[in-house]
Amino acid sequence: MTSFGRVISVRGSLARVGLLAESQMPISEVRATVGRFVSIRSSSSVIVAMITEVSCENLSSSDNYIAVASVDLLGEILNASDKPKFQRGVTNYPTIGDAVDLITSQELRTIYAPTGSDQINVGFLQQDRSVVAYVDVEEMLSKHFAVLGSTGVGKSTGVSLLLNEILKARPNLRIFLLDVHNEYGRCFGDRALVLNPRNLKLPFWLFNFEEIVDVLFGGRAGVPEELDILAEVIPLAKGVYTQYQNADRIGLKRIDPKQIGYTVDTPVPYRLVDLLSLIDERMGKLENRSSRIIYHKLISRIEAVRNDPRYTFMFDNANVGGDTMAEVISLLFRLPANGKPMTVMQLAGFPAEVIDSVVSVLCRMAFDFGLWSDGVSPLLFVCEEAHRYASADRNVGFGPTRKAVSRIAKEGRKYGVYLGLITQRPAELDATIISQCNTLFTMRLANERDQALLRAAVSDAAANLLSFVPSLGTREVLAFGEGVALPTRLRFKEVPPHQLPRGEATISSVPSVTSGHDMHFVSAVLERWRGATSQRDVPNDPVFSAPPAKTLSNVEAPMLQPSMGLDPDRFSLLKKPLR
Repeated sequence: MTSFGRVISVRGSLARVGLLAESQMPISEVRATVGRFVSIRSSSSVIVAMITEVSCENLSSSDNYIAVASVDLLGEILNASDKPKFQRGVTNYPTIGDAVDLITSQELRTIYAPTGSDQINVGFLQQDRSVVAYVDVEEMLSKHFAVLGSTGVGKSTGVSLLLNEILKARPNLRIFLLDVHNEYGRCFGDRALVLNPRNLKLPFWLFNFEEIVDVLFGGRAGVPEELDILAEVIPLAKGVYTQYQNADRIGLKRIDPKQIGYTVDTPVPYRLVDLLSLIDERMGKLENRSSRIIYHKLISRIEAVRNDPRYTFMFDNANVGGDTMAEVISLLFRLPANGKPMTVMQLAGFPAEVIDSVVSVLCRMAFDFGLWSDGVSPLLFVCEEAHRYASADRNVGFGPTRKAVSRIAKEGRKYGVYLGLITQRPAELDATIISQCNTLFTMRLANERDQALLRAAVSDAAANLLSFVPSLGTREVLAFGEGVALPTRLRFKEVPPHQLPRGEATISSVPSVTSGHDMHFVSAVLERWRGATSQRDVPNDPVFSAPPAKTLSNVEAPMLQPSMGLDPDRFSLLKKPLR
């Protein structure tokens, strides 16, 4: 076969190739363009390179070449005795005059051949659709990964594909997904437990001091005088509760709560009634009226949050007590899994003021459980819209949440806690956290700042690929890092309809309703809207007839999202009376 071109210069990991005149090449090989792989033949190996630039400027008419291409040297296929094997990096550099050809399908299959059983099939190469693109699950998980892309490029569908494939390859891995927009409830079928405010019980005493302050003050900075009181009485309330527990045991002497030695962050139960009585007791000893007002405001603040029906998931049974920490962790992190190794935490139904604190608690508990269990039960913690919780701007968001996510990113792999980040604005994500993600799936990104961050995050050999990012099609991905054999332009495979996230699953099936929008419809919606924030019982949900769960063991709550195709008669259903 006539060569496609010749090496005319080599510099480090870069080379320049002269493309021979068209008449000397088969017609099928004429299209030598940016992004295509080429192979450079040497005596002991085949060097794999990617075209990053093609130009015919400044070529003299006497040259044998019609154009000159710049290529990045990515790796080499070694001609082993049994079968060819691909490895990253180049040990034998090309020399001037070496023959260059467009890579064959067989060579591409050698590069992307699965090296073990721990590989998942995520799609096919954009260059050659007959070559399957595999991702190494172990490398992808243990060194964290991120999925980046603007709105509407198929990011959520890609996440559903990746997680479903990981579940198949690693049935014993537990996955915890923060579902910000309630999109993923139906994507994982019977393998996922869906949690939302209706069936989650996350006791307030599991929140550390910064988190409970964030809840009580609605995301605003706390009043210093009130914080001092809380910091003093919370450890005492924990001691009082432990004292009650010990008093039930015959022969145990009652212990002074002050001597038990709990800190404000020790994850042990306490009761709100004890906390309020301790504050009230201190208030009663004060003679100065202005000092008593501070205590009175704190008591009012605690009672207002406790009585708010939106916070039932935290303060249900707040005065009864009971150490349910083992049950909560067992439920959240699927221990035992009971056939459902995945948890989808739907955040859209939580009060906006408390979401940051809830995410902080979940991240912190995931890491701490991994730490204290020595990582014997691996967990993948997937954070959708990650820039919300770990913003690059230290003045945005909730500090403890950023700290908790950062801890998983930096140390989680040592304790079997892996991190998956999904974001449409990587430039707004904390640079330290995204730098810990060693496998990146990059979809279309139009913002210049996001592209600049990516250029800083990937290796030089892959940096030239980033020029494709603004022009990628839907479901097209540039994959970089440890999980893939080479920096690769691939297309995610089709996702079955039942695994599509809500947005993609329903946007085309929602009927255009022009009738039925009368005052009765609006009134019914308003009544459900108000009912969600004014009564303890959840109002009837016309889409789901299952009642809200009352106990930790009964966790099959309705999902807060529409079904695969919306019922055309759902508007008439809204007119049913609420209980």
